[in-house]
Amino acid sequence: MDLVAPLPSSHPPPPPCQKLGGWRAVKYIIGNESFEKLSSMSLISNITVYLSTQYNVNGTFVVNVVNIWIGTSNIATLAGAFIADTRLGRYRTLLYGSIASFLGMGTVALTAALHQLRPPHCNADDSGHCPQPHLWQLLVLFTGLGLLSIGAGGIRPCNVAFGADQFDTTTEKGKSQLESFFNWWYLSFTIALLIALTGVVYVQTNVSWTLGFAIPTICFFISISIFLLGRHTYIIVKPRGSMLTDVARVIVAAYRKRGHSISSSSFYDSPMEDSTCGEKLIHTDRFKWLDRAAIIVNPEEELDEQGKPKNSWRLCSLQQVEGFKCLVSIIPVWISGIGCFIVFNQPNTFGILQAIQSNRSIGPHFKFPPGWMSLAGMIALSIWIIIYERVLIKLGKKITGKERRLTMEQRITIGILLSIFSMITSGVVEKHRRDAALKNRLFISPTSFALLLPQHVLTGLMEAFALVAIMEFFTMHMPEHMRTVAGAIFFLTISVASYLSSLIVYVIKKVSAKIAKSPWVGGHDLNQNRLDYYYFTLAVLETLNLLYFVIFARRFVRGYDDKVKLTENVRRNDLPVKDEEC
Repeated sequence: MDLVAPLPSSHPPPPPCQKLGGWRAVKYIIGNESFEKLSSMSLISNITVYLSTQYNVNGTFVVNVVNIWIGTSNIATLAGAFIADTRLGRYRTLLYGSIASFLGMGTVALTAALHQLRPPHCNADDSGHCPQPHLWQLLVLFTGLGLLSIGAGGIRPCNVAFGADQFDTTTEKGKSQLESFFNWWYLSFTIALLIALTGVVYVQTNVSWTLGFAIPTICFFISISIFLLGRHTYIIVKPRGSMLTDVARVIVAAYRKRGHSISSSSFYDSPMEDSTCGEKLIHTDRFKWLDRAAIIVNPEEELDEQGKPKNSWRLCSLQQVEGFKCLVSIIPVWISGIGCFIVFNQPNTFGILQAIQSNRSIGPHFKFPPGWMSLAGMIALSIWIIIYERVLIKLGKKITGKERRLTMEQRITIGILLSIFSMITSGVVEKHRRDAALKNRLFISPTSFALLLPQHVLTGLMEAFALVAIMEFFTMHMPEHMRTVAGAIFFLTISVASYLSSLIVYVIKKVSAKIAKSPWVGGHDLNQNRLDYYYFTLAVLETLNLLYFVIFARRFVRGYDDKVKLTENVRRNDLPVKDEEC
């Protein structure tokens, strides 16, 4: 019998289902983030000491440089989100941001390795003058810090969003995996901080600045290598366009049509190729005044032959309108997040000052470093996440047969309660520390630093409950193409909270100076201040934050917890196949 070869098909056989995304991709993203944070935080934690001891600059100059650098890094996230959404996409923005950070950290390491890039070592004479750095030496340092800010602008808004892209949130399994991702991401972030604050900072200040900066530079290289190793496992969503531009268009279009009635109008709804990748936002009745941006007043003037808007600043799609509604709906929760971050900032400022004026002796030869006080909160956060993910959830599943998690509303509420307890505890402990110092007429209170640890632990648990939940809410309440903006908004929350913290301190200092003999805060000696009153004031503000959240803001979170359907899933041929679909 003759064998006849089959005729070649005119269509190639369908490719086998290629699993992308899921945990196999996320492990590379978390690895990249862990080494990146280990590198950047080891510099952030010790940049003040480096500038003071190696560049001989005064306190005001140091404070201004550090504040401008950190503020610029957080504000740069908005630019990074815009570039990722319009041009590069999250994958390439993350990659280029990591490379910029690597170059920046390498530049800072060079300033430590080459003495020509720094002023001479300070051998202060009787007048206390030290040689100041030349302008070109500062320019080299600022170039390194600038590259780090550019890198942070690309990394911070995209890292969480890119990780969220790897899960199919249209399924219950994908949603559960994504919630676990947020916890594990925050845990890896915290562990990196622990290592940076203990090992790397110790090497910088006690061994060698050159070695201390070489270590984070190497870590940045490892971070980039890990990220590239996982490139074949990632789900890479193409950039759709900046949400920030859509926001401006919706506002302008809605204002131009402010006189038109919504109830008797027809709306423009874009086809799927112009809408969100893999999901389409459902038209809702919330913030209905924004719907005017999508009203079709005159089809012949407003639509072209293909049925698309001729002028996107006069006619927007319902998808653009609903995307803006998502952004507006997170603002109430964003305000509560600012309140939580104000409390989060206290252990790293006044908490350290309390430790400096406490008995830090452990045995006859060792004193506990004040900068290590924040480790208590990080350890508490890490322990809680591990217990929650590995013990409580699995135990609940065995008992009920279903995986049950705390709702987002419950986590934020518990977090705000913990912030109140943290400030009350801080005030009570500070009163005890101050009274003991005044009784013994000592600058350093005989009160042990161990009494300060509970307030740090409570702040760490507040972070584990409220701040992780708020980060998850920002990311998941937005459609996929807006998650980069959500990441930028989260870091913008940190900046606003820092500025508000400074404003609160300034106001309390001025007001208390008028109604009391001395201001509550601001003096060199905490024993002559009333820091306990300051903490109790913050506790009152956090109580108001709790009432605000319970009465008003939680309704916006409750829609997420109750899984209100804001999107419908649309299968498109150009989308990558996710792990859960195979």
